[in-house]
Amino acid sequence: MLTAHKIVHLINFTRKLTVNSLLFLIPLHFLKIGLQGWEIGLTISIYAAAPLLFSVFIGWLNDRFSIRTTVRLALSLQCVLFLLLGFAKNVYVLIPIFLFFGITNNAADISMNSLYYKDESMIDQNKKYGIYNFWLAFGIALGTLIGGFLIEISSFSSLFIAYSLLLIVVLIPTKFLDDKKIEAVSMKDYKLDLVNTKTILFAVMIFTLSLHWGVEGTVYSPFLREYLLLERYQIALFISVSLFALALASYFMSRRKYHAVTNRYLFLFAMFLSGAGHFLMVNKAVPVSFLFRIVHEMGDGILGVLIVLYISRLFQRKSIGGSAGMLTTIMVSGHMVGALAFSSLGYTYGLHYPFLVSGVILVLNSVFGLYVFKKYSY
Repeated sequence: MLTAHKIVHLINFTRKLTVNSLLFLIPLHFLKIGLQGWEIGLTISIYAAAPLLFSVFIGWLNDRFSIRTTVRLALSLQCVLFLLLGFAKNVYVLIPIFLFFGITNNAADISMNSLYYKDESMIDQNKKYGIYNFWLAFGIALGTLIGGFLIEISSFSSLFIAYSLLLIVVLIPTKFLDDKKIEAVSMKDYKLDLVNTKTILFAVMIFTLSLHWGVEGTVYSPFLREYLLLERYQIALFISVSLFALALASYFMSRRKYHAVTNRYLFLFAMFLSGAGHFLMVNKAVPVSFLFRIVHEMGDGILGVLIVLYISRLFQRKSIGGSAGMLTTIMVSGHMVGALAFSSLGYTYGLHYPFLVSGVILVLNSVFGLYVFKKYSY
């Protein structure tokens, strides 16, 4: 593995260990401080919606200015936000905090992606993006496990402080990030990238796929508590251990040689697995529910690798920052819509319904994917 890649993976692992893993546990904190279901949904949807106005702009900046500087600013602000989170007790304070969490996390995501997309190292594409996604997923899994342990022996306030300190440490290796050569990019380049049937069909497919992300940050941990009757430490174990399956699925992809046709069928199969796993984890028997959660995460792990791989192949290197930013905006839109819709559905009719509905949507999306891949090769 190239040294430059190792630095990217270290930073990605650490930042996902903090911010993204927090989203699986934070609804428990929100319930503890007295937030209502709609307030939880609104706060998480604000986090999900925040990048809508900034994804394309951040990508555009990545095509023209220092990616390293953007990453460092985003991580620095997140350190402060974690400290402020310990003092927030109502939705009016939480909303601006999660607004900026959404903006900074999105800025770091897009910038690190752009850095990797623009990298022209001669390496098998499955291996390149499989390892990339592995470290992202492994960070979320380990972070959720560590976070669950910390809140069990201490409190959420201790967790926020620990994550803030960890982000301060990870600021050190950011100085070694490579800034890629800047090329002249016109609006015509972006138009050629985005305004075509191939890209539009792919965008529709990943928007539909991203709807189920809204379930994770709003009703997942409350579902485990209310429907499966798990204790807090059991919830953290359920979430984190199953997330290791996501990381392992990403690693599995890194070990397979790139092959366009095989990847296509893996993508469709993974989306079906993701949907079936979400639907079938609605089971009162905890081991059975956990088994199908692993099935879901395995599907998501494969999808995560292939989405970034396909994006890397859709666009020109010089304009991939802004163009990929547009697709990120579309996925963020799906996350936001999912957070609002599934939190309302779950807290009104039952916390298991979001998993059933999102599972069906994913399975149907895999059928739509058959049509998309018959028309175009990605």
